Amino acid sequence: MTLVLTIVARLGLALTILPPILFLFDTLPLDSVKWVMLLGTLLWLGASPFLQKKHEASAAE
Repeated sequence: MTLVLTIVARLGLALTILPPILFLFDTLPLDSVKWVMLLGTLLWLGASPFLQKKHEASAAE
């Protein structure tokens, strides 16, 4: 489960960072950038709290 959360969180973070760079080089249109960044934000903010709880629980042990 932790592996899946890690992959989802990192994918979401990548989907938040990469689209503006692609837009800068005129590879991705602005509408697509907005939708991909929204998806990435939702993925990252959805997975990160659960991953953080698991990390804090393992650090407390």
